[in-house]
Amino acid sequence: MYIVTDELKLIGFSVSTLQKLVQKNSGIRKFNTLDYFCIYIVMEDLTMEVEDIPYQIKPHHIIFIGPEKKVFFKESIGDQIYVISFSSSFYERSSKDSLFLNSNLFFNYSSDIFVAPFNNPEEKKVLFIKRMKHFQLMDESLYISAAHNAIESLILDAFLYANSTEINKDVKFDYLYYVNRFKVLLQRCFKIEKKVSYYAGQLHVSSRKLTEMTEYILGKTAKQVVIEKITSECIKALESSNQTISEISYDLGFSNEANFTNFIKKHTGKKPSEIKSITIVF
Repeated sequence: MYIVTDELKLIGFSVSTLQKLVQKNSGIRKFNTLDYFCIYIVMEDLTMEVEDIPYQIKPHHIIFIGPEKKVFFKESIGDQIYVISFSSSFYERSSKDSLFLNSNLFFNYSSDIFVAPFNNPEEKKVLFIKRMKHFQLMDESLYISAAHNAIESLILDAFLYANSTEINKDVKFDYLYYVNRFKVLLQRCFKIEKKVSYYAGQLHVSSRKLTEMTEYILGKTAKQVVIEKITSECIKALESSNQTISEISYDLGFSNEANFTNFIKKHTGKKPSEIKSITIVF
């Protein structure tokens, strides 16, 4: 997220207020989740951006954000926003844990965040602040166990608002793992690598096998996943950036503006200039 804390490096888990994280980050409010999973317990009004998309979060909500996401917190005090960060190796102990991490809470393909309400703010403070500090002073193994149980409690609460068909689906856990690693890699590398074969190679599977897994989990081929991701990022850049089309095409890894234009026209039915002209300036 920032210069990773010693605690996060050491045990793969940390909890802090947003205010303290911003202070440690030299006042900078831009972060990256890196390889970590993040849960934000929000008890004050929060305006934030995730992957350049703005969100207004009201108090008494929990936010779930997966790895490799750019996060920007706009002005807020932050002493009533608690940030829980943890690695997959810290949390995953069973197939159930794997299902939780690979669910639509952290890997919702239609959105970069998942938000769920809660009604017991004081209980959350006790659970994550007072209780964590108490166990941390007692014994590391107890602290780790308490942290795992607290994370699980938040996830279970959020599942009440998640898509039950995904939770109950008879999934293949190894497929979930590979597909979500594919999506994390794609988020990280889509500007420079646009071929399925690259991602399959990074995952040590064949392109055919990767497509088999994406079709099972997402209902689409690996190539479709790549194209949808690149198309989405292209549209986002055209609608929000002040750069020229040529500059945008270069920034997104296209060899030239003509290739960029052909790609956009093929997958959206519009020219880049038509998409860019839709943007409304206030």
